[in-house]
Amino acid sequence: MQLRYAGIPEDAYHFLPLEDRELLIEKHGRFFLRPEERKKIRVVLTGGVFDVLHIGHIVTLYEAKKHGDVLVVAVARDEHIKSKGREPVHPQEYRKIMVEALKPVDLAISGYEDPEKMLEFVNPDAIVYGYDQKPFLKPENAEIVMLDKKIDDTVFKTGKILDRLGI
Repeated sequence: MQLRYAGIPEDAYHFLPLEDRELLIEKHGRFFLRPEERKKIRVVLTGGVFDVLHIGHIVTLYEAKKHGDVLVVAVARDEHIKSKGREPVHPQEYRKIMVEALKPVDLAISGYEDPEKMLEFVNPDAIVYGYDQKPFLKPENAEIVMLDKKIDDTVFKTGKILDRLGI
């Protein structure tokens, strides 16, 4: 809830049990975990386009989840896909809803235009990259994890699927 709403709003805070409220501090009208409590939770960040969801995405998300307690997935912006030379099949908001519905995902967020702002918002303990991704975020305070597990990428790559569908 804290991550989803950039802090817990005051009206929700008052409905929390006393033992939960004692774990929180107030900042700018919102409530956040005390630093010593936040350190007990390992937050993992990963990301991708997820335009044509396939088994490779599922495997990657399950593998990413193994590296922490909370898995946050950044879903690429439509503008990012267009900058790579193709139109998205599904709009960003639909892709975000699909990703968040997946079992290993705790929170799906829209990718940020400025990745540094995303890091500030999520404050991950680890950033997980799939076998076919190049690490472009390398904050000093987060572990970088490179996954090497992959599914047959001659079949299960978004581009290959789109080609087979004639899209």
